[in-house]
Amino acid sequence: MKTIKLLLTFALTATLFTSCYTEVIVDDYDNTPQISLNQLLGSYELWYVDINSTKGYGETPFLQKAFTMSFRNGSVYANNNIVGLGSTGNGFGVKIGNYDAYDMILDVYHVIDGFETFDIYQIDNNTIELYNPNNDTSYFLDGYQRSNFDYDFVFYDNIHYFLQEYKAWEKVYTSNYGAINEFDNENYLQFLAGGNDSEFRSSQDANGKNINNLYWDYTGVYGVGNVTGNNKLKTLTLDYDYFDNEFFELSVINDSKIELYHPASGTAYEFVGKGYIQFMKTTDTKGKTATTEKLRKYRKDKVENPRESTRVL
Repeated sequence: MKTIKLLLTFALTATLFTSCYTEVIVDDYDNTPQISLNQLLGSYELWYVDINSTKGYGETPFLQKAFTMSFRNGSVYANNNIVGLGSTGNGFGVKIGNYDAYDMILDVYHVIDGFETFDIYQIDNNTIELYNPNNDTSYFLDGYQRSNFDYDFVFYDNIHYFLQEYKAWEKVYTSNYGAINEFDNENYLQFLAGGNDSEFRSSQDANGKNINNLYWDYTGVYGVGNVTGNNKLKTLTLDYDYFDNEFFELSVINDSKIELYHPASGTAYEFVGKGYIQFMKTTDTKGKTATTEKLRKYRKDKVENPRESTRVL
C-alpha cells in the first residue's frame, strides 16, 4: 500500500510540473546590419540594378533607367548608358544627384526627378532592397567592386539599348563579297527608345547627310537575339511593315561601330553611330527641359510587392 501511494504521489507531481511548463521562444533576429547605412552603401563601389527582380507595379525613373548605382560621399552616380560602360566616370558613370542615409532610410535628391525616399533592407551580404513607399515598389541591387564587375556581360546582355544610344547608324562599309540584295540600298538605321521599345526606321539617303534631315523610307519592329555558345555574337531581325524580314548576325566592333552580316546574301556591312544620346534629362539653351527617355523593360511580368512601409509619410 505504501508503494502504491509513493507511485501515485510521483505521478501527480510529474503531471503538475508538466502542465505548468511553457515553451518560450525568443525571436532575436534583427534585420538591421551591424554597420551604418552609409557604411553599407559604401561597402561596394557599384550596385547593379537587377531590374527583373523588381516587385511592385510602380516605377522610380532614375532606377528604371540605371544599370548601376554608386553612393560616394553624399553623391549618387549611375551608369545609364551602354556606350562608355566601364570607362565613363572611371566606371562609376555620371553624377545624377545627392543622398542622405540615416537609420535604414535613404533619401535621394535627383538633379531632375527630384526627391525620392526609400526604406533599405539588407537581403544578404551583397544584396539590398530599395523600397519606395510612395509607389509601393522595391528594386533589388547587387553589390560589386569595379575590379570584379563584369562590364562585358552587362554590355552584351543589353545590346538592345546600345542600338538606341545613337540618333542614327550610318553605313560606312559594304563588303565586296556577297550577292546583290535590297538592303544594299539602305544607308541609315535608327532604333527608337520609348514607345514599344522595338521600333526601327531605315533611310536610303546618301552618305554624309545631316542625320537631323534624313528621310525615313521604311519602318518596322526589330528584335535582338542570342547565339548559343557565343555571348558576344547576337542576331538582329528587322521586321519591315510592308516587306519581308531581314536577318543579320550582329557583332560589336567598338562603342560606336557594329557589323551586320547578312547570311541570305553573304554580305557584311559596317555601321557607325551618329549623334550619341546620353540618357539623362537635360536643360536646353532656352531653359526648357529636354527629355530623352530610355527606361529598362522587364523581361517578365511585374509582380505584386508584399512589402509594406512602417513609416508614416
